[in-house]
Amino acid sequence: MAGAQSIDVGAWFKRGADQFKGLNPNDPGQWPLLPKASAFIFVAILVVVLAYVFLLSDVQTELDNEIARQPTLQESYKTKLALAVNLPELRKQKSQVEEYVGQLEKQLPGKAEMEDLLSEINQAAVGRGLQFELFSPGSEVVKDYYAELPISLKISGRYHDFGALAADVSNLSRIVTLHNIQIGQAGVTPGASAGLLSLEALARTYRYLDPAEVAEQQRLAKAAKQGAKK
Repeated sequence: MAGAQSIDVGAWFKRGADQFKGLNPNDPGQWPLLPKASAFIFVAILVVVLAYVFLLSDVQTELDNEIARQPTLQESYKTKLALAVNLPELRKQKSQVEEYVGQLEKQLPGKAEMEDLLSEINQAAVGRGLQFELFSPGSEVVKDYYAELPISLKISGRYHDFGALAADVSNLSRIVTLHNIQIGQAGVTPGASAGLLSLEALARTYRYLDPAEVAEQQRLAKAAKQGAKK
């Protein structure tokens, strides 16, 4: 265009290059403007790169991990929300279960009541006119929260009296179960009535463990678990 001044690009670059000649690295404060600006930009870029490599990369990794957890957290939130909505009903069910467990525990005698229970079983048989040939309590089998006592029975009497005894045992205030019932002809003894049968069975009754026994069972279970890990 007429009247426009031409720009000598080569001279411009030459003047810029001349500013980088003879720079004293020990005194950057005396550098010309262009080297100062270039050094500042270089240091800024270097700081950003190092900050990303040593700081932001870990943050980015953590962010990626949290993003990956999002679906699981959403499902957990939905589950907990459903429980929260049903919390009153769940509390009601919990109360009902605790009440039911309490009723069952009342049917389990304590250690001090076991002798009375064995006496009740014996009296139930005698009251039906049955005769014990064997009444032998075995060794207790201790579980987590209760103990099981097996009792070997052999009774002679009439068939219908055996049925009545089974009904009486089922109506006891404590839990007693009969297992391995075998009925056969009773041995003939002098003075015995004709038509007598012999019943052999294993009765099981249960008692709850007192707090000290429960604590001991938990200690033994913990010790066994630790021993299995070694």
